[in-house]
Amino acid sequence: MTVSEQPTADASISEDQVKLALRRVKDPELNLNILDLGLIYEIRVEGNDVAIDMSLTSPGCPSGPEIMSEAEQQLKALPGVGTVTMNLVWAPMWTPERIEPRVRAYLGF
Repeated sequence: MTVSEQPTADASISEDQVKLALRRVKDPELNLNILDLGLIYEIRVEGNDVAIDMSLTSPGCPSGPEIMSEAEQQLKALPGVGTVTMNLVWAPMWTPERIEPRVRAYLGF
C-alpha cells in the first residue's frame, strides 16, 4: 500500500459505506439483509466513529446476538473505521411496515 492509499487520520467513513457493510448482514431465518428488513433505525457517523441504533424482529429473537455481532464485525472491517457502537432499541417496536417497500412487495406484504 502506498502512502496515498493509506487512510489518513482525517479521512472519515461515509454513511453509504456503513450501509453497504450492513447490507452484508442477513437475518438467518429470513435470509434478508438487516437494512432492507428495516432493523436499522439510525446511523450516526462522526469522523471515523460509527454508532448504530437497531432493533430485532422481536425481543425474543434467537438470532439477535448473532446478527448484532455480525453487524459490528462488518463495520469494524471498514478501512479506517474508529469506534463502533451498537445500540439495541425497542422503541418503536419493529413491524413488517419497516421493510423496504420493494422487498415487502416481493414477500407479498
